[in-house]
Amino acid sequence: MNWVRSRRWAGYNRCHSDHFVYLKRQNDRSYILFLLYVDDFLVAGSNMQEINVIKIKLENSFAMKDLGAAKQILVMRITNDRKNRKLTLSQSEYTEKVLKIFNM
Repeated sequence: MNWVRSRRWAGYNRCHSDHFVYLKRQNDRSYILFLLYVDDFLVAGSNMQEINVIKIKLENSFAMKDLGAAKQILVMRITNDRKNRKLTLSQSEYTEKVLKIFNM
């Protein structure tokens, strides 16, 4: 994908510390994050309308399947408590698996 190698894509700026993370900030202080890992990606942000725009752009370029709200990415469990505006990432399942491998 040529756009992955560029510093900008569709108004998104590539993160300096992780080149597969793109960020787009809006004038109203909302943001959209686009995270890419091999053939998986995650779109997150504070503006659902913008999230839908990027999903449409991607659907026009790639064969993809929308799996809905993310529950897990890589080995991290995602919990979203909308009421308390709290997003949690957990690797407890992975940690337990590693501990079991080493009989700990």
